[in-house]
Amino acid sequence: MANAESVVFRKSYHIEGGNFQSAGSVSKKIKQILKQLNIDGEIIWRAMIVAYEAEMNVVLYASEAEVILEISPKKICMIFKDKGPGIPDIPLAMTEGYSTATREMRERGFGAGLGLPNIKKTADNFDIQSTVGSGTQLIIDINIF
Repeated sequence: MANAESVVFRKSYHIEGGNFQSAGSVSKKIKQILKQLNIDGEIIWRAMIVAYEAEMNVVLYASEAEVILEISPKKICMIFKDKGPGIPDIPLAMTEGYSTATREMRERGFGAGLGLPNIKKTADNFDIQSTVGSGTQLIIDINIF
């Protein structure tokens, strides 16, 4: 999370799990804000990768989530707090190609097992906490400088 004194922008969003019609809308809103703040295009591209991957995990697996976007002069911080099944084995879930996607999810084009690994590769800092039966929290930082 950004230092409270240094945050120049803070906004929260809600994602509804299972709502494929709205999937990607929070990521698009974040992109618009970053463009309005004249953030470098490469930084926006990286932020969109992590935001979209995290958002789709919520749509696919959780009932809902709160997303907090904080922007400071040095970084973009995105916090995804979902209410979902949780992740029983985080190291396994971080393995490229590992997926718990259902057949229906795969038929929609998801489930390659690249979401969390892509977030980790693309972010400058990434923290994941999960409680089985309760939900998962991702804290993702993208440095601006």
